[in-house]
Amino acid sequence: MATLNRVAAARVSPTVALPGRGFGLKCESATQRVETMNNSNTRREFALYVARELHEAGYQALWAGGCVRDALLKRAPTDYDVATDARPEEVRKVFGRHRTVPVGASFGVMLVTAPRSEDNVEVATFRKEGPYLDGRRPDSVQYCTPEEDARRRDFTINGMFYDPINDEVLDFVGGQEDLKLGIVRAIGDAHHRITEDKLRMLRAVRIAATLEFTIDPSTAAAIAEMATEIAVVSVERIAHELARMLVCPRRVRALESLRELGLLRMILPEIIPNLNEVDSVEHWGKTLRMLDEFEVMSFELAFAVLLREVPIQQCKEDDDSAARDAARAKVVEQICRRLKLSNQQTERTCWLVEHRHALRDAPQLPLHVLKRLLVQPGAKEMLMLNRIAAVATEADLTAVEFTERFYSETPAEELNPHELINGGDLIAAGLSPGPGFKEILDSIRDRQLDGEMTTREAALTFVDQIVSGKTIEENS
Repeated sequence: MATLNRVAAARVSPTVALPGRGFGLKCESATQRVETMNNSNTRREFALYVARELHEAGYQALWAGGCVRDALLKRAPTDYDVATDARPEEVRKVFGRHRTVPVGASFGVMLVTAPRSEDNVEVATFRKEGPYLDGRRPDSVQYCTPEEDARRRDFTINGMFYDPINDEVLDFVGGQEDLKLGIVRAIGDAHHRITEDKLRMLRAVRIAATLEFTIDPSTAAAIAEMATEIAVVSVERIAHELARMLVCPRRVRALESLRELGLLRMILPEIIPNLNEVDSVEHWGKTLRMLDEFEVMSFELAFAVLLREVPIQQCKEDDDSAARDAARAKVVEQICRRLKLSNQQTERTCWLVEHRHALRDAPQLPLHVLKRLLVQPGAKEMLMLNRIAAVATEADLTAVEFTERFYSETPAEELNPHELINGGDLIAAGLSPGPGFKEILDSIRDRQLDGEMTTREAALTFVDQIVSGKTIEENS
């Protein structure tokens, strides 16, 4: 069984108060241990359970990467990874075939499944890696010591280990010092680290923004020099990092770093013309002010703010704002499709861009128009978008406050009441299905939302009048 050699042990930092001991896990069977976990800390406790099982089987087992960094910063880790000297087949032997999944066996990675899937833990064998010829993944791996494993990782603050059994931090790369300094620094040569995986450029920006750290000058210089090479990374991975930046409360800091390092023009070239105009400083500043208005924003809202004025070419100068917003929504849809966002993300982002001015004259809108807008899935985000746009431009807030008050004070059954009749009622009244069905039903619905028609009987009388030859216009 591998143990720390004298050199490694000499580099182990003093004991650090991290959550490890005292979780109350009993020393019975593995099954009993899992079943006695405290539900409030199941993720952490399952990671401790995994480390203990490996340790008791004679292997070294350390928590690795981001969970160590976050714990040292007194932030709650979102997940836990375990690094070990046990080979994948040995990990499987410890936990059993039914509780292990080879998610990356060729790279020494096994998934140990927990009672709750969100608590699953990846267990990776200490490894050093061969060249990254495709700029994404190593061509080969070789099992190694903890120190060698640490030195192949991306940034110093992510390269530390924690031994939850002996309550010790193992830091071979100076991560603790960079945590104190608030620096995101590549391990070893920055160009080499980025060449291995170009996504590390975006990860550096996101981590620095999230933690409110600065990027080490040599690491930042390497990113700026290699920014164009982000193109070799799959759009799915790029979109994932971008989404994590935009939902982060420090999204403005992340976007500024992306722009300064030359990454923004590679990720979202469509918005670059806006940044190159004479008034680009004012335009970009307005965007950042809007994104900084609320700490919590959905990805779709933040992305809509970022793309709300993406340049368009097919509109005429005399087109109204609704036509221009509709044209922008089509461009935004192309961007979302290029980034392979989900249908839900795409639809919500495009809807927000297309309707960003829809509530500009809310106090004067017919009730049926206002209510139809406010029952849409993105209504709350549309209200937020209206407020942040008004605040960023120091515009009058009358319409914004009216809409927010109307939305909060109008009961749900009044905002979106049950329909008075449906298509079956039209057929029963003697009408044949066809394009006119929607027109009739929409007309009745509008009257209902405006408070002009409140009963099923009134709606059926309206239909009878249509059947008898009166037009919708005559009943308007």
